[in-house]
Amino acid sequence: METGKPAPEVATDQGTNETTLASWVSRAKRAVKTTPEDKDALIARLTAEKAALKKWNKELGMERDDVLKRRMVLWVK
Repeated sequence: METGKPAPEVATDQGTNETTLASWVSRAKRAVKTTPEDKDALIARLTAEKAALKKWNKELGMERDDVLKRRMVLWVK
């Protein structure tokens, strides 16, 4: 995009497939089109998802510990 060279020439220079290069270029063009509001919404969604996953991970850890405690009690008996 910056050099003005045709895509096949750039792909050959970089040692990559032309289709792969075209995919990268289209992703770069889409990324430029995103607005700050889109990025803020994405960050908010990812932050909420991270918090939910941390909570779920903590619950799974507590369940695991509870199962291990019960198993130990049964083993001791």
